[in-house]
Amino acid sequence: MDSPDFSEEKMRPVVQPVYIARAIRMNKAQQQYFTRRLMHWHTTHNGRSLPWKEEKDPYKIWLSEIILQQTRAQQGLPYYLKFTEAYPRVKDLATAEDEEVFRLWQGLGYYNRCRNMLGTARYIHHDLEGKFPRTIESIQALKGIGAYTAAAIASFAYGLPHAVVDGNVYRVLSRYFGIDTPIDSTAGKKEFTALADQLLDKTDSAGYNQAIMDLGATVCKPASPDCLACPLNDKCFARKHELWNDLPVKSKKLIVKKRHFYYILFLKDNQLWIRKRTGDDIWQNLYEPFLVEHKAGLTTAELATHELVKPLKLKKADLQLSGRLFQRLTHRVIETHFYLYRIKNTPAALPTGGKWVSLKELNKYAFPKSIISFFEKNAYFY
Repeated sequence: MDSPDFSEEKMRPVVQPVYIARAIRMNKAQQQYFTRRLMHWHTTHNGRSLPWKEEKDPYKIWLSEIILQQTRAQQGLPYYLKFTEAYPRVKDLATAEDEEVFRLWQGLGYYNRCRNMLGTARYIHHDLEGKFPRTIESIQALKGIGAYTAAAIASFAYGLPHAVVDGNVYRVLSRYFGIDTPIDSTAGKKEFTALADQLLDKTDSAGYNQAIMDLGATVCKPASPDCLACPLNDKCFARKHELWNDLPVKSKKLIVKKRHFYYILFLKDNQLWIRKRTGDDIWQNLYEPFLVEHKAGLTTAELATHELVKPLKLKKADLQLSGRLFQRLTHRVIETHFYLYRIKNTPAALPTGGKWVSLKELNKYAFPKSIISFFEKNAYFY
């Protein structure tokens, strides 16, 4: 196999730190080399098997892409199987009850995806007569679908020549070509998109897109990449300069905020009081017990006298701390405390909109992951 010259003299001059930027200036032979080696690996060594990889139904491809947003493939796999079994056609999802769909989504997180997915399914079913759009522009116009998802659906379902650019693609391209433009910048997104389009095998866009994403997921991993197994290792800039831990580059530091949740689980006659979360916040449309959120930590005594709890006239001695859990979201950490409070009579000051649910019926409602974990750790639930 021909090996075109990727020496620094043929690329942009090296500056400190030793990154070569603007790899999109490479010549045709260099582009073909990258694509040819990648596609050869895909047909001979890529053994990654996932049910949506051979799928051509745009609805199921769309379903898999929505589930896999912000989610690793192995985590999303059981959800994909559950959804395709419960809703094999877009009509089935469009006509499903919200509660039923959210319950199936439970534990996957990022619940805006589920809301957008339902809205899009209903739009396709009612407004498009059940026919999935066939152009990248019309696909991207759907709610909850960005440039990456639109390109993936267009390529995998219809074979259209559109390159996908996700985290795996950013990592492979930045390391191989030594690109230090931040991937979270406008300039970086444009540069990597242009490069991906140039490298795309337009005769097999689906195969190429699957190949580069699989290479990033299984070989060119974020930590401890398997460079010896990489089909591109002989010309990889990051391997040559030992920069795999430095690429890709991000310009923005993630700021993680901490939130303190205190749940009081009112129990009466084997029933739990719950209500649905509303408002524009995390876990919208999911259920939870009585909640007190405070900017800092609270003792049991402080919780009993909190302004939201005081009208309930609870006895501090009857508040039983039964668990504490931490849940990490993208931009925040939720520290959750669970207090049990057994009662005979319903406090008159409980918020409106709540309801009593049998402990045996809790599995019919969708809850945030931390609450599910608490239920699972305590045998008297479920």
